[in-house]
Amino acid sequence: MENIRREERQRKTSNFLIQGSILAVSGIIVRLIGILYRVPLIRIIGDEGMGYYANAFSVYQILLLLSSYSMPLAVSKMVSMRIAKGQYRNVKRILTVALWYATVVGAIGAAIVWFGADFFATRFFPMPYCVYALKTLAPTIWIMAYLGVYRGYFQGLGTMVPTAVSQIVEQIINAVVSVVAASILFGVGIKSNLVYENDQYANAFGAAGGTIGTGMGALAALLFLLFLFIGYKRTLKKQIRMDKSRKVESYRNIRSVMIATVIPVILSTAVYNINGILDSSIFGHCLEFLGETEKYSVQIGVYSGKYLLLINVPIAISSALSSSLIPALTRAVASGNREDVVKRISMVNRFAMIVAIPASVGLVVLAGPIHELLFAGDDNALSIAMTMAGSLTVVFYSLSTVSNAILQGINHMNMPIRNALISLVLHLLCLIPMVLVLRMEAFALVFSNMLFAICMCVLNWAVIKRYLHCRQEIKKTFVIPAVASIVMGVVAFGVHYVFNMAVGNTVASLAAIFAAVGVYGILLLKFHGISQKEILSMPKGRSLVRILKKLHLL
Repeated sequence: MENIRREERQRKTSNFLIQGSILAVSGIIVRLIGILYRVPLIRIIGDEGMGYYANAFSVYQILLLLSSYSMPLAVSKMVSMRIAKGQYRNVKRILTVALWYATVVGAIGAAIVWFGADFFATRFFPMPYCVYALKTLAPTIWIMAYLGVYRGYFQGLGTMVPTAVSQIVEQIINAVVSVVAASILFGVGIKSNLVYENDQYANAFGAAGGTIGTGMGALAALLFLLFLFIGYKRTLKKQIRMDKSRKVESYRNIRSVMIATVIPVILSTAVYNINGILDSSIFGHCLEFLGETEKYSVQIGVYSGKYLLLINVPIAISSALSSSLIPALTRAVASGNREDVVKRISMVNRFAMIVAIPASVGLVVLAGPIHELLFAGDDNALSIAMTMAGSLTVVFYSLSTVSNAILQGINHMNMPIRNALISLVLHLLCLIPMVLVLRMEAFALVFSNMLFAICMCVLNWAVIKRYLHCRQEIKKTFVIPAVASIVMGVVAFGVHYVFNMAVGNTVASLAAIFAAVGVYGILLLKFHGISQKEILSMPKGRSLVRILKKLHLL
């Protein structure tokens, strides 16, 4: 009997990692597509246009919190808990309530952005022509509200595949439409510049074209999930007929539970996202105070369009693992299995660091080559320096993302809010003197945000330790990945140096990346940073183990 239980726990853990890995792979693909389409987009609208684009998105993301950011987590958490108890009638009711919520808050969010565009553009940012990008983003908020509900629903069922595929569909459509629309509207803007004797319309219209792609991508993803849901309806009806549970929750009770779940998520996520909009606003006003307003649009464009773009690629993996962790933890907590809870937490932390630490080292070593590869022809000196200086942000944001998910999964929803507010205050208290006194310009954004992530890590993990009395294993989680990453960095630098002299940067960069991945993987195995059992729990784990054994790496 004990062996059966052990095998069942192993199966659940394996499925949790597989689902997390699927979402992580999709996250990487989405980020890579994001990088690829940003390259032509930046060339079309320039760093100044990216400043309009970035500021519009900072407002959009804040309003999006109410409609979609909180919904996948809240719906997946509620659905997974009912499924664990076999309450399929309540699962259907949760979906109904969630869709009504999305309808209301999505409409409100869209209206605020549409009618408040002038206020945000003129009063919040010293950038009035940002209004066009804001208005084109407004309908997307409503679409994303429904998209968040259906993604959360499928995640609650225990499958991340619909979310993963919908994200890829969304990004592909976004990329194509953004570039095409930006190009067309930039041309319209040039004509407007001549008519109105103003040089801002081209960049502003081009940025609006980029935001149109966001809306079209979201619409395509929603239609894809609706198609899947229609196909799943027959299974859902069958599950409802087989539901023998007596407890049928009222719509009022579900609404109350959903609001109680959504609000803490909104507040904690809001702090993360308001961080960006406050940064942009405060940074702009500080430069205005110093009489250096002309630097603002370019520097905020480089920060958002290049630096954050690269930094967010490895962080996406931690976000994916966190998304799969929450419903898994919720089910483990509901069953009262503390051992399973601790095991899942430890494993997701290790896998997050196995990715984040080498990514951080790689961004330092290959910052120049990557920028030259992606943004050839641009003046990348500022972005390269920012990437190298802020590379450790990947590690700290990965840890803080995972720790937020842990606290939400074990039903301590309010703790991330408190910790995020403390971190935000400390962050802003450092940002202002960094700009006004130390004259660090855009580097103030880099270092103050790193401080925010560090503070979140310390506070969150203190709470986790207090409630779960667990300690993260140090050697396999941090030491081995760090040592392997340092060796990897040396090899990557050497490979790029040799190849660059012979065949140029493009081939040299690709060769360095492949060499880095290979060396890091081999060292991780040789140092016993990852076990055969853990590899088996990954997608295509058995095939991978067979290959590694043939190569005598296992």
